[in-house]
Amino acid sequence: MKRSDIRNIAIIAHVDHGKTTLVDQMLRQSGTFRSNEVVEERVMDSNDLERERGITILSKNTAIAYENVKINIIDTPGHADFGGEVERIMKMVDGVLLVVDASEGPMPQTRFVLQKALKQGVKPLVVINKIDRPEARPDEVVDEVLDLFIELGADEHQINFPVLYASAKDGIAKKYVEDESTNMKPLFDGILEHIPCPEGDENDSLQLLISNIDYNKYIGRVGIGKIQRGSIKKGQMAVLVDADSKEINVKITNLYHYQGLNRVETDQAHIGEIVAISGIEKINIGDTVCGTEKVEALETIKVDAPTISMNFMVNDSPLSGREGDFVTSRHLKERLEREMLSNVAMKLEEISADSHKILGRGELHISILIETMRREGYEFAVSRPEVITKRTEEGLFEPIERLYVEVPEESMSSVIEKLGQRKAEMVNMVPTGTGVMKLEFRIPARGLIGYRSEFLTDTKGYGLFHHLFDGYDKHKGEIRSRTRGSLIASESGTAVAYGLHSSQERGKLFIGAGTDVYEGMVVGESARFEDVVVNVCKKKQQTNVRSSGTDDATKLTPATILSLEQSLEFINDDELVEMTPKSIRLRKKILNKTIRERSERKK
Repeated sequence: MKRSDIRNIAIIAHVDHGKTTLVDQMLRQSGTFRSNEVVEERVMDSNDLERERGITILSKNTAIAYENVKINIIDTPGHADFGGEVERIMKMVDGVLLVVDASEGPMPQTRFVLQKALKQGVKPLVVINKIDRPEARPDEVVDEVLDLFIELGADEHQINFPVLYASAKDGIAKKYVEDESTNMKPLFDGILEHIPCPEGDENDSLQLLISNIDYNKYIGRVGIGKIQRGSIKKGQMAVLVDADSKEINVKITNLYHYQGLNRVETDQAHIGEIVAISGIEKINIGDTVCGTEKVEALETIKVDAPTISMNFMVNDSPLSGREGDFVTSRHLKERLEREMLSNVAMKLEEISADSHKILGRGELHISILIETMRREGYEFAVSRPEVITKRTEEGLFEPIERLYVEVPEESMSSVIEKLGQRKAEMVNMVPTGTGVMKLEFRIPARGLIGYRSEFLTDTKGYGLFHHLFDGYDKHKGEIRSRTRGSLIASESGTAVAYGLHSSQERGKLFIGAGTDVYEGMVVGESARFEDVVVNVCKKKQQTNVRSSGTDDATKLTPATILSLEQSLEFINDDELVEMTPKSIRLRKKILNKTIRERSERKK
């Protein structure tokens, strides 16, 4: 049976190629919003961090109606660190809209997300977006997309992909570049014409693969997936088959489907529909919900293994508990375990009662979790990111990234030199003819830790780089990432201008006057390779003698305030980043100078 009244599609693309803006226009022009309703731009990026950073982090479901056909749309992240989000939703869709910038053409993450889609065998519909840009070259980009399909081993069914042209910003789509258009109708028609309908046996027993998990504090865990077979009713008894093939009898307490941006309660849903169910306490991504009369599990969802790890631990600094609402080991453990329920590409390992190891796809993947927890009121400390290595009979292997770099020609030599020091091997160099060079490297994942800010400095902010996991290779030897030590506070108190003035001669400061500090806190970057202990709380001696120049104002160089990512890049193996809802502080793992030096001598 074919459900011709339903289409299930995912929108995939490289970062900033216009996926979310395209979904916005589809929602607006399909009549999803009332004419007088005020709607924000990039309405699908509902998460605060997504809005601030201009990227999609979480895949999200929506549904629109067009000519009596319900089109379920899933907006996916374009960044490789959130690839787990892309991989799992491919199980819910029958086709994808591959959005490609008409100027930039296929980019590194275009390759990544397309590879995931082709592997699942879904039908692609290519949308060349941003055709309104002055530098747009749509015909050349179509050829480049074809080359990418061939390179990725697309089958005959996939390689004859239909192409549409769009300007999501202007709200128009076209079948041919030269066509006149005032709306997105050609895109809606293209979806109905080219994206396959869901198929299956309506009269067979229920089979539903859980591809996503949501959490609601009132109804608990909510499983989201596509009905592969049969139908589902609110209140029916079913069997949950987990990843270990264990069968659990369950009841579907609530059943929902999607209308626009809303999840709407329903009594029944049929094959091909994307639904959400609640009432199953232990439901997880990759589980299959079956009818009681025929229990057959579907293939579980597989995602790429993590490549980076970081330790999350209870904050034990002298300033702990001042700014956070959730500070105990129990709070930390419960929050991390809750994250594992929905973040399929992330893993959790318990080191001790107060310390846990989080394994993720990359620095950005884990830093988004850190920032989210800070905003929720959690207080904790994290260690420097470490790569996950593998030891075999042949030796030690480490994760390798394929790094794509675009730099002005005048910056190229310094970028190549710095990447060479980080054990990168250049595999390709292409001049663009516009004063910009495109370079491609294979580099150990640990060589990229702490490199982003250095790269932006070397290219004066004009450089771009993207990286994708490229497998494991033999360990490349030592990489020295830090060339300077830290400035460390010698005592607890409040930083004053006089103490900071004498300390700034020793390096670059990260704090200003009036900041609360404690012994062992990192207050700046040393001008030398070694760590330097400074007293930023030191006050000027008061005397009853006035001398020339005594009352001259103390001049302080403005402090360099580090962001979360910069802090994680800066710290050494013996340092931590202390996270609270209001502050980001750097510190030594061992705060006391004497004990710290004794520990170093033992090493």
